[in-house]
Amino acid sequence: MKYFNTAGPVNCKDHYCLPPLSRFNLSEILGLISQKKYFVLHAPRQSGKTSCLLALENYLNASGSYKSLYINVEAAQVARNNVEKGIFAIINEIQRRIELSGYDDDSQRIVKDLCDPHLSLSALNSALTRLAELSPLPLVLLIDEIDALVGDTLISVLRQIRSGYDSRPDHFPSTVILCGVRDVRDYRIHSDTEQMIITGGSAFNVKAESLRLGNFSEEEVRTLCLEHTKETGQIFTTKALSTIWDLTSGQPWLVNALAYETCFKLEHGKNRDNPITDTMVEQAKDNLIIRRETHLDQLADKLKEERVRRVIEPILTGDLYEGMLRADDIEYVKDLGLITQAPNGEISISNRIYQEIIPRQLSWESQSGMALKQAWFVDDDGRLNILKLIREFQQFFREHSESWIERFQYKEAGPQILLQAFLQRIVNGGGRIDREYGLGRTRTDLYLRWPLPDGTVQRIIIELKILHKSREKTIEDGMKQVMKYIDRCGADEAHIIVFDRRPEVPWDEKIFREKRELEECRERNRVPVVIWGM
Repeated sequence: MKYFNTAGPVNCKDHYCLPPLSRFNLSEILGLISQKKYFVLHAPRQSGKTSCLLALENYLNASGSYKSLYINVEAAQVARNNVEKGIFAIINEIQRRIELSGYDDDSQRIVKDLCDPHLSLSALNSALTRLAELSPLPLVLLIDEIDALVGDTLISVLRQIRSGYDSRPDHFPSTVILCGVRDVRDYRIHSDTEQMIITGGSAFNVKAESLRLGNFSEEEVRTLCLEHTKETGQIFTTKALSTIWDLTSGQPWLVNALAYETCFKLEHGKNRDNPITDTMVEQAKDNLIIRRETHLDQLADKLKEERVRRVIEPILTGDLYEGMLRADDIEYVKDLGLITQAPNGEISISNRIYQEIIPRQLSWESQSGMALKQAWFVDDDGRLNILKLIREFQQFFREHSESWIERFQYKEAGPQILLQAFLQRIVNGGGRIDREYGLGRTRTDLYLRWPLPDGTVQRIIIELKILHKSREKTIEDGMKQVMKYIDRCGADEAHIIVFDRRPEVPWDEKIFREKRELEECRERNRVPVVIWGM
């Protein structure tokens, strides 16, 4: 039986899959190869890069026009700045792949005499020269995980490939494709030997193009899921398919992981007579996040990087801080797959799952350290007492915010992170919190859904704002924004929390609570809004 793949390259015999060669513009790639170009193919981790490269290797070898060889240089990562060790690891990988690919020539002729310490600065160049000269057809070399290399080893690899460029195609690979998470232009490589930062663009200035492997389209998500229906007869409801797309925005690993969790892990989903519903998909999403699956854990680890913080933090707060955003940081975080940028320049978190996992991860220690009992905030009728909950947080924030926020790497987003940790601690195992934030929004919106005993859902909107203008202007802006959100969600309750971070203002002035009801609220039967100051 086939299944949804969540680890390693896709094997279409064993996995539900989209044809790998359909994932990129094959005619464009073949055009670059015919022009003997060197270029980059990059995409975030677990997007299907390796699957596409292996499929391209098979396609080119079957064409009869090229000899293609795939190598993965990740094993050389441990060498770091030990160039000799790193280059020899890559040469051994070339030898291993030659043997696996069934070259007619003796592979020892490729690596003979190259494992000499005195040749490390040219050994890779010599190996590729011999490989090209032994090939009866133009050689296309596919190098995977190139940006796993670090320091002087990476610099040496890029320079040795560059130095053979003018000898192609008779004495050097006709085309080299570098594949990794980032574009080579984003490499900032510290050289111990030269005691300086070398950029990838200078070390590899023969790059003709940089191609990016995109996410699945909504139609491709549907096609992949329906492979399961063809195999088993188990259907996905229209809402389930929409929810998978809505949660993932087509990120390949997330799509496969959600579908696998739903169809092969959930007890209800394993019964092929049961249709896959949106509720089951949401449950699968929660399971993945709670288990902190490897992909999500790797994502969380990237949040610790300063370049990532400079981009993610203003998105979480909705505010821009002077000098915080840099163009190369934005490109780097885009390459990691954490953000997307619209044609108008607007930057946002890539998908709903990342929107949830990022603040959860940043507040993980805070959640663990809060001794809160859910039952204390649930009334006898099963409703979440949000007034009681926010009032408790208001006091908690007054007493502990300075010490808690000081622990955060993302200090500017500290109030938002702390509140979300507080809410998540209560809501875990019961309701759901959807988060909406983006650069320039000047706010963070939380949409809390709490299931009630009668089968209905309590819907609560909480808008978070940092006081920059006057209190009244901040509240006025917040009221306009929250009214639109109330209409969209059909909320039962709405709250605006205003964080006043001015150190000179005493707490007695910061702390307040009031209820606002605009004239149009009464006219359109909208719920009143409770304003909280902290």
